Amino acid sequence: MTVVAAYLYQNGQRMRAVSIDERVDCARERSEFVWIGLANPTADELRRLQTAYDLHPLAVEDALKADQLPKIDIYGDQLFVVARTAHIGEGEIAYGETAMFVGHSHIISVRHGSARAHSTLRAELEAVPARLVHGVDYVLHAILDFIVDGYLPLVETVEDEVLAMERHTIDSFLGRDEITRIFNLRRELTRFQRVLVPMNEVATKLVNVDLPCIDPETRPYFNDVRDHVRRVQTMVDDLREVLVSVFEFSNLLEQQRTGVITRQLAAWAAILAVPTAIAGIYGMNFENMPELKFRYGYFIILGVISVICGILYVRFKRTKWL
Repeated sequence: MTVVAAYLYQNGQRMRAVSIDERVDCARERSEFVWIGLANPTADELRRLQTAYDLHPLAVEDALKADQLPKIDIYGDQLFVVARTAHIGEGEIAYGETAMFVGHSHIISVRHGSARAHSTLRAELEAVPARLVHGVDYVLHAILDFIVDGYLPLVETVEDEVLAMERHTIDSFLGRDEITRIFNLRRELTRFQRVLVPMNEVATKLVNVDLPCIDPETRPYFNDVRDHVRRVQTMVDDLREVLVSVFEFSNLLEQQRTGVITRQLAAWAAILAVPTAIAGIYGMNFENMPELKFRYGYFIILGVISVICGILYVRFKRTKWL
């Protein structure tokens, strides 16, 4: 059985456990509702819930497949809300899905691939009955806020890695593995942005659109979720720009270091060209060459070479080529 928790709540208090086959007739008051949580349910379990709570078959099919982007679908007087979870797994962003069936007196959450269970969230809400009194729309807000809050540690982990790359770039060249990692991170952040955009749209609809099961008094809470999503979007955009800057900065530093080496090699080549040229002239073995029979000619040539090379060295040093 993949039912994690299934309880009836009245006036913010947990009353009793319920079965997924059991249709609980709740009052129309917001404070009385059923909250059922499932993780990786089977098709049979979802069909039993469909029968008990009149869930739409298309929504049940989407919840079973778990391959949807964040969205809100309206089926009569019920809502079907899909959110994507995300966490760092083996050096890349891994995604899960949480689908929620929301009726006036029930909320059913279906998790696939999520690294964080809702047991902690449920315990926090049950510890403050004044929050659960608000009903299913407040529970929906709490789940969405829980999912979006899980994005922050992911972004902070990537941010730490990006800043470490930035510091490393200043000290040394980026290797092939590091450049590959930059492009992988940028691709992962682009994929993550494709999840954040529809998540923002979901929160915006919950704030601005009249929807079944959503009380107008709850809209400010969903506005808070939207603000959190937008904050994460801004952080992701900034990280993508930093990754591009790190790569470009690395290229500029590499070009600058290559230019320095090229200038140094050119300067030494110019200095070494002086003795090479003189030695080449006096190595032609012609009989009539000036100073060929001069007693101190060898030492004079060495002196001339040393003076010219010294002058060139000083000039290159002043222009910072050496």
